Amino acid sequence: MKPVIMLTMQSCPYCKKAFQWMDELCEENDKYSAVEVKVIDENLQPEIARQYNYYYVPTYFVEGKKVHEGVPTKEIVRGVFDTALGE
Repeated sequence: MKPVIMLTMQSCPYCKKAFQWMDELCEENDKYSAVEVKVIDENLQPEIARQYNYYYVPTYFVEGKKVHEGVPTKEIVRGVFDTALGE
């Protein structure tokens, strides 16, 4: 399994929705519960967030490669999880 980094902002409504979809996907399919997501809030951890090349949140990196940036859908989040699982 590949590591996932998720860059967020606490005030971002799209990030909140992405978290809801992540929870839903884990409830729907146990395999997604195995995906480890390290969440970095750019306001709380700016020194870490600056190490990544992105503009919009939420942004997902899998194994250091950006796989999504900006407004997500449930299918996009599923794709991030599938990429992390190597599917």
